[in-house]
Amino acid sequence: MTISFKPRRSALYMPGSNARALEKAKTLDVDCLLLDLEDAVTPDAKDLARSQIVAAVSEGDYGEREVVIRINALETPWGDDDLAAAVKANPDAILVPKVNAPADLQMIAHKLSVLGASSDLKLWAMMETPQAMLNAGAIGACGRDGQVRLSCFVMGTNDLAKETRARLSPGRAAMTPWLMTCVAAARAGGIDILDGVYNAFQDEDGFAAECAQGVDMGMDGKTLIHPKQIGPCHDAFSPSEEEIAWARRINEVFALPENASKGAIQVDGKMVERLHAEMGRRVIAIADAIAARA
Repeated sequence: MTISFKPRRSALYMPGSNARALEKAKTLDVDCLLLDLEDAVTPDAKDLARSQIVAAVSEGDYGEREVVIRINALETPWGDDDLAAAVKANPDAILVPKVNAPADLQMIAHKLSVLGASSDLKLWAMMETPQAMLNAGAIGACGRDGQVRLSCFVMGTNDLAKETRARLSPGRAAMTPWLMTCVAAARAGGIDILDGVYNAFQDEDGFAAECAQGVDMGMDGKTLIHPKQIGPCHDAFSPSEEEIAWARRINEVFALPENASKGAIQVDGKMVERLHAEMGRRVIAIADAIAARA
């Protein structure tokens, strides 16, 4: 069985109002670009940001980077225009803020159809409100409905802290239940999930620790606020040479004719089950996709 994989180790927010940043983004070694019309843009710059993002995305030149436009919520004065502009620009995905329930995504998916959006255009959902945490399973289930187009969760930990009054302290003890709930919901829905940002971008040790925590939680990658975070993020979310070698070794042994019907075998003195081979195939797919991107 061949596993298809798209690297989403890093996703860098870039303000749409900064034309220089939009141009620089074409040179950055990042997996995903989150071109922002929402939080990073002041109200008086919304129209400028929208026109600049449409021009930049329509022009292309972003290579293998996955390009995502974060729109303003539809209930804001800019939401509908943002959505129409995003459809015109045709990025890889539209990031929807403040998703509270499946109905929010279903409504936008309907609007995309009315606007004649490409069938390849996907939706990403910001998980950043108390309602989203309570409805995570139902929102994630939208990933199983092709008409809704959902392909990724993005954790909005700053907004979640603001809305719940939970502290973003080292180790994120208060956030952990919500983060793991969203990981489970994403996996149940067959979609990816990206961890929230780390605000102190000069704190290299703290950032590395939070990346490692995200890996342990099962996150597919992390959202970033500064280009200097890209390299350490890739180090954390890329499989090591040892992991890749072990994954290949397990699959080689399970592929032998004498092991075709076995559920568990011994490999180099260790007992491994067929589920470990399946997990290994994902590691191999990740490694191959990263290598191909490079």
